[in-house]
Amino acid sequence: MKIDLHIHSKEGSDGRWTLEAIFAEAHKRRIDLISITDHDSIHVQQRAFELGRSYGIAYLTGVEMNVTFSHPGYKRGRPVSLDMLGYQFDIHYPPLVEKLKVMRGHRKQRAERILENLNRELAKEGLAEFTATDLDAIQTTVDGTLGRPHIAAYMIQKGIVTTKQEAFDRYLVTCDVPKMPVSLKEASELIRGAGGQIMLAHPNDPNGTSLINLTPLLKEQLQIIQDAMMAYIDGIECWHSRHDKATTEAYEAFARARGLMVSGGSDCHQDPVLMGEVAVPDYVGEQFLGHTQIKTGGRGAT
Repeated sequence: MKIDLHIHSKEGSDGRWTLEAIFAEAHKRRIDLISITDHDSIHVQQRAFELGRSYGIAYLTGVEMNVTFSHPGYKRGRPVSLDMLGYQFDIHYPPLVEKLKVMRGHRKQRAERILENLNRELAKEGLAEFTATDLDAIQTTVDGTLGRPHIAAYMIQKGIVTTKQEAFDRYLVTCDVPKMPVSLKEASELIRGAGGQIMLAHPNDPNGTSLINLTPLLKEQLQIIQDAMMAYIDGIECWHSRHDKATTEAYEAFARARGLMVSGGSDCHQDPVLMGEVAVPDYVGEQFLGHTQIKTGGRGAT
């Protein structure tokens, strides 16, 4: 069984490809089980399910929610951002739908403040500052939820930087503005209330919102989960395109010992196209079998 439970789309968040292109490629790569997990957005889920059925690919409803988390033993208790993956939830659950709508609205306000911070840096370099027209232009490129990758792409278009990585390294890290604060407890209540499971995403991702922002030591990361997360999560994303072997093994063993579910995926934004390239074991998919949100047919039947 070929599995990828962490993919982003252009329509939902910051992927580069449309749903149709993603599913066509997933079919070409013979992926059997898939989930589109857009940032704070679920409005493409019905269409994704339909495409999965048409291609004979089993599909799980998915979302990646950003949460604010703190631990008194690290960074003097100051909060950091973490990502949580939700699966197999009811996409029409009113509290979840409404909360994500509010979060998307906050993203525009955040973008405005990021541009204000960017303007201070650009002014120091004698470069033209961003205007409201630029914000409008950025928004026209967004089919899903607005985020820093969209600003980075626009900075490339304007000739300020040559790559997205340069945009982040030179500007977008220091000019960042916090996302809308959502606690782990609230995110857990929303996903579970919608009948789904919530899992800690890419916990040791060196380039992302992960526990590395609290400590790089795997042993300490696992203790943080044990101390402060067990009541709120159903599982952990152990397999990820930026997890090394030691990370995967440590998190898988931790999850097994505590009866947690496990997940895995490429975190593919189609830049590059990594779908199905992370070796996720069959038993990850088997955890979800028998649930009403999985639909199978043709080659994708499990």
